[in-house]
Amino acid sequence: MSPRRAMSGGLVDRSRSIRFSFDGQDFTGHPGDTLASALLANGVSLFGRSFKYHRPRGVLAAGVDEPNALVTVLRGEAREPNIQATMLEIHDGLKVVSQNRFPTLGFDIGAVNQLGSKILGAGFYYKTFMGPVFGPLKGTRFWMFCEHFIRRAAGLGSASAAPDSSRYERMNAFCDVLVVGSGPAGLIAAKAAAASGARVVVAEQAARFGGSANWSGETIDARPANEWVAGLAHELSELANVTLLPRTTAWGYYDGNTIAALERVADHKSSTRKGEPRHRHWTIRAGKVVLATGAFERPLVFPGNDRPGVMLASAAERYAGEYGVLPGEKVAVFTNNDGAYRSALALREAGCRIVAIVDVRADISSAARELAVRTGAEILTVRAVVGTEGGKALTGIKVQGFHAETGTLSGDARTIEADCLLVSGGWSPVINLASQAGAKAEWSERLQAFLPPKNADGWIGAGGFNGTFALEAALAEGLAAGGKTADAVPDVISYELDIAPAPVFEIEAGGKAFVDFQHDVTADDVRLAHREGFQSVEHLKRYTTLGMATDQGKTSNVPGLAIMANALGKQIPEVGTTRFRPPFAPVTIGALAAERYGEIRPERLTPMHDWHIANGATMYSAGLWHRTMIYGLPGETVEQAYVREAKTTREAAGIADVSTLGKIMVQGPDAVDFLDRVYTNTFSTLPVGKARYGLMLREDGLVLDDGTTWRLGEQDFLMTTTTANAGKVMQHLEYLLDVIWPDLKVQLTSVTDQWAGASIAGPKSREILAACVTGAKVDNDTLPFMGIVYGEISGAPVMICRLSFSGELAYEVYSGAGHGTHVWEALIEVGKAFGLVPYGLEALGTMRIEKGHVTGAEIDGRVTARDLHLDWMLSKKKPFVGSMMMDREGLTAPDRLQLVGIMSLDNLPLNGGSHIMEELDRDNPHGSIGHMTAACYSPALGRHIGLALVKAGKELRGTRAFISDPLRKRFGPVEIVSHHFYDPEGKRMHG
Repeated sequence: MSPRRAMSGGLVDRSRSIRFSFDGQDFTGHPGDTLASALLANGVSLFGRSFKYHRPRGVLAAGVDEPNALVTVLRGEAREPNIQATMLEIHDGLKVVSQNRFPTLGFDIGAVNQLGSKILGAGFYYKTFMGPVFGPLKGTRFWMFCEHFIRRAAGLGSASAAPDSSRYERMNAFCDVLVVGSGPAGLIAAKAAAASGARVVVAEQAARFGGSANWSGETIDARPANEWVAGLAHELSELANVTLLPRTTAWGYYDGNTIAALERVADHKSSTRKGEPRHRHWTIRAGKVVLATGAFERPLVFPGNDRPGVMLASAAERYAGEYGVLPGEKVAVFTNNDGAYRSALALREAGCRIVAIVDVRADISSAARELAVRTGAEILTVRAVVGTEGGKALTGIKVQGFHAETGTLSGDARTIEADCLLVSGGWSPVINLASQAGAKAEWSERLQAFLPPKNADGWIGAGGFNGTFALEAALAEGLAAGGKTADAVPDVISYELDIAPAPVFEIEAGGKAFVDFQHDVTADDVRLAHREGFQSVEHLKRYTTLGMATDQGKTSNVPGLAIMANALGKQIPEVGTTRFRPPFAPVTIGALAAERYGEIRPERLTPMHDWHIANGATMYSAGLWHRTMIYGLPGETVEQAYVREAKTTREAAGIADVSTLGKIMVQGPDAVDFLDRVYTNTFSTLPVGKARYGLMLREDGLVLDDGTTWRLGEQDFLMTTTTANAGKVMQHLEYLLDVIWPDLKVQLTSVTDQWAGASIAGPKSREILAACVTGAKVDNDTLPFMGIVYGEISGAPVMICRLSFSGELAYEVYSGAGHGTHVWEALIEVGKAFGLVPYGLEALGTMRIEKGHVTGAEIDGRVTARDLHLDWMLSKKKPFVGSMMMDREGLTAPDRLQLVGIMSLDNLPLNGGSHIMEELDRDNPHGSIGHMTAACYSPALGRHIGLALVKAGKELRGTRAFISDPLRKRFGPVEIVSHHFYDPEGKRMHG
């Protein structure tokens, strides 16, 4: 039997033992233990060292609010720091080390910082290292000197340099009701909602459903509360419309009732099954959210309140009731409310000796006094703990007379021997998610706590979240949240205690009294911030670092505000509170990245990606997308492959994957007006069922992007953009609607991923489509240039527009992403008889250079429509974005860089990026008049050609120049020509 394991009780499996190690020492625990409960059961009281002073610290809490007991988990060569021992379940082979200490946890030389505590107060780094003069180390030079040492001391645990070998997953879920928290209120809300037929998801951050019922000792429907919640959880698990997610922390609340949650799938396991992730990240979209997240107990602020052995009363009750662990043998209690009396009795019944109950109040309720009598403890009212004794473990407490209303001490201090002190300073409802959703906290004078607002959109609260701590009332709120009336509330037997605290947060006596345990923020630091003018709650947080640690102020927020309010002579609600921001609890970066890792950028694959790979495609990245370079035959070079693909397309037919083009739905009564303002040319005259090429400028008059927009209905348009600029264009349009024209009734929706696209081009493309498409004709009369038809290909609905980027007779065929490969394969199969070949970006680029079409290589953020010879698209009948700035003197200068074609005269390849020179100087290249933007070998011309931006390029057509590429040692003569190399009249694509 472990030194502190109770003889009976708890919900752990005592029939099995688990071996684990802490700082190299082996220990045993039981299934169901956390690292904190297992170490406490083995008599360990010292868990870590504090951030600044390296003071010894033990366990304060029992859940996600733990600020002290942070450890580093070793997984092979990898290490994961700052894991709360209270949330880490033990398993065979678990290896854990303490952190923020050197050389050992028991002997940490960093504790010498306590000797300099007077100069290490709030904001010491601002004041100490930015101004003192020590010889040559003046001003910021001294900071540069100290920075090295500060950075070495900064942080808590040490991050791993080894790569993370774990697997992660992402999951999307939709439900009618999401219940966050599985205490009695949350479970009964889930049951009520499920009974109505709703799809219900229950997210519980602990491993065991039931919340406080697992250790409260209460009775529900004539059954122990822990058995009642276990039975209800099992009942819910059997329902097809209910999903239970244990070990799942809802960490973010976003627009539209979207909840981000992290499921710890395998952290509690010795090994994972094949394919099993370590963590799974959930994005849950709910119709309604029930917040049954409970409340956190607050500590009291008094000298020595951080010594190992000082613990929240509810945490000690949980260790005894759920884990069968005694936090001490001689236990004292210090409280300002009735709640701690139940905790004292629970520990007495578990086997602890309760030596004293110290209460700041003069009068305590008869129910609390009855419990105190049953504990056999000495009851000390109108008293306060003013100090603690011991080193790395508590040995005693000092008690003195205390007047709660004035905060003054009286009489002599008395020492009481104790190895554990339970403290309770009231309760703070866990309103973090509601705050993230935009709710403004409301102060409760009775509970001395911030509560959620009574009315909110999207979510409803129940139980401790609302400040409702009586079990029967919490169950009633849970039923109401789930959609049932309160007449179905189960019978309850519980202690009728009033947990409303006396408004006492701090006992001012000599010695360090800690508010934020993790960052070593003391009550004096808060008062120092007040004296130095950092009185706003936001300034207080940042100047003192109060609430900025991994626990995010879960235990320190309200006491810190109370001390600042007292210094200001104001009430706490006048001081206010900071807004809670996501994440509620730490989230692994691996879980956010999920299946994609190695690169920070996401990887986007088209619906036909697997087909491309299976058919010999060479892929490369184009922005975030993986796109096909070539479909190479055995032995072919890249140039040979793209020349073959482009030549075959011009002679017969070719097909390319264009799913990556940006696609934006523009809908609404003002969609036409919006497009006329956005594009340089007119779209209000575009008939339904037709498409039009459009040009978009930035506000400064420079070209932003080009593309086609299809009119699908009177108020429905499908805008296409270049692959690279899809995000920029969407951002630009949203900015215009949100900021410039908020009165326009227009809805924008990015549908890039919803459509798969195939471009089929070449003189035989119409014949191939005619053999494939049913339900629509594709002849020239039915489907003219820039026309649209709807039909089916192999049973899949498709939308076809006749337009060309290659300069050939061409069509773009769009289908739902799920049908993309099916439609693609059908076109390929029919096209075999016509000589159809798939072609990649190299061939596409070759054909567009031959035709003189521009892409992002030319639209580089510095060119105007005139530079690209697109001034014919600039409407003179209407204003548009950029029209006021496009005629500035600098944008109409005759010597601007203009688009031209370049032909190699030495029959050698050209390179993009090469400079254009009027005179060639290999030794000292100078006098550049422009640069190549793209180059290729043209199978249609049998020449090496390219596009370039050249000063006054239009005037230089027909003249000779030189290319200069010193890095690649390519120099040679070229001819400047029109950028329309191939079929300048457009007869082929209009045929």
